[in-house]
Amino acid sequence: MSPRGLRDLGPLRRLWGYARPYRRLLAGALIATFLAGLVQLAFPLLARELFNDAFRAAGGAETPGPGPGVLALILVAAFTVQAGLNYLRVWWMGIVGENVVADVRRAVFAHLLTLAPAFFLRRKTGEITSRLTTDVATVQGLVSTSLAQVVTQGVTLIGGTAALLVLDLQLTAVMLAVVPAVIVSAAFFGRRLRNLSQEVQDEIGDANADAEEAIAGIRVVQSFTAEATEADRYARGIDRALRRAVRRVRMRAAFVPSVTFAMFAGLTLVLYVGGQRVLTGALAPGDLIAFLLLTLFIAGSVAGFTGLWAQLQEGLGASRRIFELLDERSELPVPERPTPLPERPGHLRFDAVGFAYAPDAEPVLHDVTFDAAPGETVALVGPSGAGKSTLASLVPRFFDPTAGRVTLDGTDLRAVDPTALRATVGLVPQETLLFSGSVLENVRYGRPDASVEEALEALRAANALDFVRALADGLDTRVGERGLRLSGGQRQRIAIARALLKDPSLLVLDEATSSLDGESEALVQEALQRLMRGRTSLVIAHRLATVVHADRIVVLDRGRVVQVGTHAALIAESGLYRTLFETQFRSAAAPA
Repeated sequence: MSPRGLRDLGPLRRLWGYARPYRRLLAGALIATFLAGLVQLAFPLLARELFNDAFRAAGGAETPGPGPGVLALILVAAFTVQAGLNYLRVWWMGIVGENVVADVRRAVFAHLLTLAPAFFLRRKTGEITSRLTTDVATVQGLVSTSLAQVVTQGVTLIGGTAALLVLDLQLTAVMLAVVPAVIVSAAFFGRRLRNLSQEVQDEIGDANADAEEAIAGIRVVQSFTAEATEADRYARGIDRALRRAVRRVRMRAAFVPSVTFAMFAGLTLVLYVGGQRVLTGALAPGDLIAFLLLTLFIAGSVAGFTGLWAQLQEGLGASRRIFELLDERSELPVPERPTPLPERPGHLRFDAVGFAYAPDAEPVLHDVTFDAAPGETVALVGPSGAGKSTLASLVPRFFDPTAGRVTLDGTDLRAVDPTALRATVGLVPQETLLFSGSVLENVRYGRPDASVEEALEALRAANALDFVRALADGLDTRVGERGLRLSGGQRQRIAIARALLKDPSLLVLDEATSSLDGESEALVQEALQRLMRGRTSLVIAHRLATVVHADRIVVLDRGRVVQVGTHAALIAESGLYRTLFETQFRSAAAPA
């Protein structure tokens, strides 16, 4: 096989790795399939004896065989055995297929969770979920159905051809004359089908990504009356997939009938030549009937192989898309020998940090340097686009700086195991994401083994216990997708309780109160003060009034540090901070 052919079959070899744990069931299913195929070949051979005996009896000759009644009973017994073997084949292959697909789904999803956020900035969520659903379903058919069919058709083809050679060598040569043309056409059409199938899956993935974005942002869509726009965008994506799918159907429609025509043309030729040999006495009538039945079986197996070849190519395209995800590597390498962190690390330092989201993109951070000592609260302030959130995302190592370094107690974060690092960091973002489970499940997200009492204490400290108790099912209340059944302030207090229960030594608060009303903000601010107590905290603030008591304020502008100091010191000097503060103060004091 050519190197290109070996590469084409690479996904199958990798799929075998997932099937290996179930090899005993798989072997049993293939053995049952093999035996069922052999039993199927008994029918034309027994029919041969039946017809030869009938022709002898019609000619007045004795019939040395067991007789029609016994042959019929043998056929019934053979079909009973075949039915039992087919039952085992479908059952065992189904179990193997379901398990392999479940393992692939688990492996892909677990791997996706290890990839850096930069990967998800490049890919649409709908396109990824399409690979987890549509592509994996295609692979399932390949594992649970196509493999057994390959064995069945292979037994029929090889066993039937062997029986034909025994029956009549000349007729076998006539029948096999059309096989090379079928094989060549199968190879040609199969490659085209594989490419088209992958294109169809790519287009469906893109369309699903558009649909998922619209569904996730349904309030925005409807508020801008953009339903028709989104429907049209999705329809265009589906139309692109449809055009490629129609080309695939047309290809398959041309493929299967052409192969079938070639096989039945060969069968017609066999019938003509065989009839001539029967007339000359060179071939018994029953042998010709058996030969025709076997030829029909072989024609069916060749036609089946053509369909299987098409399924194989579609499965290869789908599995290649799945393994592309599994081959993705995180841009955040885990060190082979990570440096351990102290039990409660707390000294955070940014040392000449620069950052760009892509090698060819404009840097968003330039030479940023400052410290946050253990237990200190350091606020990051500045106009929109100054780089505050980007800077904060370097702390849990969602990204690595492209220049300089971020250290924790003197250790470069790149030398630390990301999992160990993130276990020490608590994040309370501006847009709180809750999962669709219960309140209790969301609070215990970072510590699933926490007791109910510990969760209640965290809720009390986050000023959330009263409203949680007032909910219909209390702690067991389902919060809905992304927590949308709760208000913004309630979601934020659940997030604070989640961070409190995790008990991190480092906190990152990303504008945690900027979108709340006054009452909710007061409750959240009080909870945040409890959360920050004794912890090193990095606070991104939009409302400067919330950070006047910070130990240090770092003012950013266009990715650079332009001022550092306390609120009093920064107000006393003329600079960006005082300008921002006075602007907000005037806005707050202006009459409504």
